[in-house]
Amino acid sequence: MKKRALLSVSDKTGLLEVAKALIEAQFELISTGGTKKTLVEAGLSVLGIEEVTGFPEMLEGRVKTLHPNVHGGLLFKRNDPHHVESVVNAHIEPIDVVIVNLYPFQKTIEKKDCTIEEAIENIDIGGPSMLRSAAKNAQDVTVVCDPLDYEALIQQLKEDGSTTLSFRQAMAAKVFRTTAAYDALIAQYMNKVVGCENPERLTETYVLKQTLRYGENPHQKAAFYASPFEEDNAISSALQIHGKELSYNNIQDGSAALALLSEFDQAAVVALKHMNPCGVGISHEAYTSWRKAYEADTTSIFGGVIAFNREVDQKIALELSEIFLEIILAPSFTQEALEILTQKKNIRLLKTNNEKDHPYTTSTVRLAGGLLVQDTDRNSTKTTSLKAVTKKSPTASQLSDALFGEKVVKHVKSNAIVIVKNGQTCGIGAGQMNRVGAAEIALKQAGEKAKGATMASDAFFPMDDTVKLAASYGIVCILQPGGSIKDQDSIAACDEANISMVFTGERHFKH
Repeated sequence: MKKRALLSVSDKTGLLEVAKALIEAQFELISTGGTKKTLVEAGLSVLGIEEVTGFPEMLEGRVKTLHPNVHGGLLFKRNDPHHVESVVNAHIEPIDVVIVNLYPFQKTIEKKDCTIEEAIENIDIGGPSMLRSAAKNAQDVTVVCDPLDYEALIQQLKEDGSTTLSFRQAMAAKVFRTTAAYDALIAQYMNKVVGCENPERLTETYVLKQTLRYGENPHQKAAFYASPFEEDNAISSALQIHGKELSYNNIQDGSAALALLSEFDQAAVVALKHMNPCGVGISHEAYTSWRKAYEADTTSIFGGVIAFNREVDQKIALELSEIFLEIILAPSFTQEALEILTQKKNIRLLKTNNEKDHPYTTSTVRLAGGLLVQDTDRNSTKTTSLKAVTKKSPTASQLSDALFGEKVVKHVKSNAIVIVKNGQTCGIGAGQMNRVGAAEIALKQAGEKAKGATMASDAFFPMDDTVKLAASYGIVCILQPGGSIKDQDSIAACDEANISMVFTGERHFKH
């Protein structure tokens, strides 16, 4: 039997080179539509798919390769007499190589003006069918779905005009990964179209972005996979422009810093260490915000991550260069700032992207045997939603600080307390087993700065001990969600200490 190769690709990269290699290896080429046109225009001899199927393409190209003469030629076992007899009797010729890549569904749905009709027309049917048929029969058939693998195929063909079983199996495995990811994207899109919130099967796909040196600790292997869709304020969408390769912990910390940074429209700077903010500052411009974030905790910032939502200029860069930092993230850096910061060989500089249309709307946690999925906590209380519950009402500046504190505290590991004053964090208590313990850490760190400051809590006070501790440090305003059966005790303690307290009605646990 003659050797045949079927080529049908949307991405024409490397097509002519691999087609010529197949011809040199004595393969007869079969092709479809635009692929055939490209090959013929290059002067190559090509058999049209209709000459194989005996049936013209129809339904605007929806049906052209879905035919027994194609799938029979792919699926029959060459060493099974019954299979051979069946294809011979049916006058089906074998197809030994398949080179197919799929309609660009992802690129289609990423377009702002993409309609449902356009998306559906870019759901490939024949392509995945041919790929899966060929991959299922990898014992005898070579299948390639990625132009990056053409060179490896060409090298295999140059040796003896065929391919090895290990190569065929490796390519088949890649096909099943590719078609699974393709179907997952379609499923995600259709779920969104029909408003399916909790599908009976969760199908998502991610793309390898980076193989990491190690994970959280040196004895753990790790890799970084990114969503196929770029997302606003996502570490996966940031462009590294300088420094060492990102580590597992760098990626975690960078992501946490950007998540907190996304809370603010005004100029903001986040200093973060081990997934918790150690200093946050907001103001009317970047330098003042930077000074607030730095001065909030000049000790913990050592070896940390700094994230800006405004450009980093020369003045800021000079001060950053005096500190040991792992990462600096910003939407842009002036040329002068880059000249200063790039003198430090190891520091990672990343440009962030704040202009994507795919906000990160869900978060997941991998568990043994399962996955937890929830909406991302993007809620922030508005001034009009606050409920003053004490005799004393907060001032306008105290309310502003209270809302700033709430935005910060929801990004601090629970139990969490944040002390703030004038758009600056003064003390942060994170990850404690009881609330008063978190308050003790935050207030002790704030010290004298706690006088006249505001306290924000991620959850209600189960008793009045936190209020009494706050009063001893001079706190003048407290924000908390409320909802404890002992709320009245905390309110009474505030009234006694002349502290204003506001309830948000919304908890912000972060585990």
